[in-house]
Amino acid sequence: MIEIKDLHKSYKMGSNSLHVLKGINFSVAEGELVSIMGSSGSGKSTLLNILGMLDEADEGSYTLDGVPIKNLNEKIAARYRNKFLGFIFQSFNLISYKTALDNVALPLYYQGVKRKERIEKAMAYLEKVGLANWAGHLPNELSGGQKQRVAIARALASDPKVLLADEPTGALDTKTSYEVMDLIQGINDEGRTILVVTHEHDIAQMTKRIVNLKDGLIIDDSRVNQVRALENV
Repeated sequence: MIEIKDLHKSYKMGSNSLHVLKGINFSVAEGELVSIMGSSGSGKSTLLNILGMLDEADEGSYTLDGVPIKNLNEKIAARYRNKFLGFIFQSFNLISYKTALDNVALPLYYQGVKRKERIEKAMAYLEKVGLANWAGHLPNELSGGQKQRVAIARALASDPKVLLADEPTGALDTKTSYEVMDLIQGINDEGRTILVVTHEHDIAQMTKRIVNLKDGLIIDDSRVNQVRALENV
């Protein structure tokens, strides 16, 4: 599903250059649940931005579902993001003046889906995450865990090939974090490919494989015995 080969990325810092990714080789098969870990400055955010087509590598190749991701203008990058990827963020990134239902339906609007169909689909995904009764509520009327569930429903609404979750439990308490991870595990159990960037070791243990970055390089890539989140709730 994802194939990264010899990926390099540098940023100009005045007259200097900061080499952030130093030759990353990384692949993810369809249906995997992988966590990416690393301290601040390790390169994990840069890698996620490249995977999410929000940035582009200087060298190397990135292939997503058989499609080379290279030299994309913003219009094509946006179309590919909407087609291939669903995003889950630590800060939820919900639109404050839109209801939970409208937030979930938004990706379908950009796909050109007619209003009746996108509302039906959005409601089905809210039901999937256990929030059908909250469809008419605004984000400020929801708890942190409920907001993240809405964000997950929104990420799923466009039926993406891959979910990219950037610190999805970072703003949540432990119990709520494990409930969100239970939901993510359930989505993965259905065959969805998911990458989770996290700094929390207990959250990483709830995935099936942990990739550790340090100073722009992968220093460890190991399969783990997955801890089921419900065992800790």
